[in-house]
Amino acid sequence: MAKKEDLGVKTDDQLATQLGEMKREQFNLRFQTATNQLEKPSRVREVRRTIARIKTLQSARSRDAAKA
Repeated sequence: MAKKEDLGVKTDDQLATQLGEMKREQFNLRFQTATNQLEKPSRVREVRRTIARIKTLQSARSRDAAKA
């Protein structure tokens, strides 16, 4: 699971790339769940929370940029 500190040092482009990777993984995990092939159910929660962390950081950065 990505920590807030780890994500905070990444650039906006790196965050966007990681968000795309996480969304792709989330799709694959949902597909595995539907076909009963999911090996690690806790990974679904980790990916969902990592996506939320990235989106929160992106929105905070965009707010800060708008204020400046």
